[in-house]
Amino acid sequence: MTEQRPKVNPPSGFLAGALARKRAEVDLARRRRPRAELERLVAARPAVRSLADALRGEGASVIAEVKRGSPSAGVLDAGIDAPARARLFEERGAAAVSVLTDAEFDGRLADLEAVAAAVSVPVVRKDFLVDPWQVWESRAAGADAALVIVAALGPRELGALVAESAAARLGLLFEIHDRAEAGAAIDAGASVIGVNARDLSSLEVDLDSALSTVAWLRREVPDAVIVAESGVGGEEGVRRARDAGADAVLVGEHLSRAVDPGSALERLVAAGRRAVGSA
Repeated sequence: MTEQRPKVNPPSGFLAGALARKRAEVDLARRRRPRAELERLVAARPAVRSLADALRGEGASVIAEVKRGSPSAGVLDAGIDAPARARLFEERGAAAVSVLTDAEFDGRLADLEAVAAAVSVPVVRKDFLVDPWQVWESRAAGADAALVIVAALGPRELGALVAESAAARLGLLFEIHDRAEAGAAIDAGASVIGVNARDLSSLEVDLDSALSTVAWLRREVPDAVIVAESGVGGEEGVRRARDAGADAVLVGEHLSRAVDPGSALERLVAAGRRAVGSA
């Protein structure tokens, strides 16, 4: 990594709107649940399950996502039984489970709580984190880690979130979209970095560009745990991510649309484990 970092572009388009909405939601929620209350709940929680440790290993493991809908695809599986689906994912080989909790897409904090109690693998909260208060909310609900979108936060905001996460013992999955954001993540101390193929301003997907960034990160930050996010639908996508240097893939929509999510996940896990260059 070079010393001169290109600047991260300010949020725009879809992401800017989502962040404005989330900040308003958090302002209301923080008044209803004081941080002191959340800290008491966190103190009673079991030890954190390390996301980084769960994802390290040969090939590319799978973070399977429990989601009812998404900003790009709309409703996917409104009637999903979140803990049952998470248990199925663990049984079929997921290294970790991600839970979408943003209410705009029918996500629920209650799903996170239920999933955290149902599985033994690390559980990741997927939402728009904009305030350190959400770190405590996430950990109080049972999350072992939370996704942080680097483009959503300025350097000071990101630093504050990292500090609170250390205090709450919450792991972080730093989501980036390009090399400028990668530099900001590394400066913030990221050890687990997700490369999202979806541009959160336009919601367009460019898997080739994302995998190029994965390969670049693998060379520049060899000790980081790298996750390929979005656009990795099917076994070929997993193989491509693995061969680019990803330690894991995060898959949600593909599994939500599958007639048999368990079998679909098994195929993805197998694809990630196969030796590079094998059939």
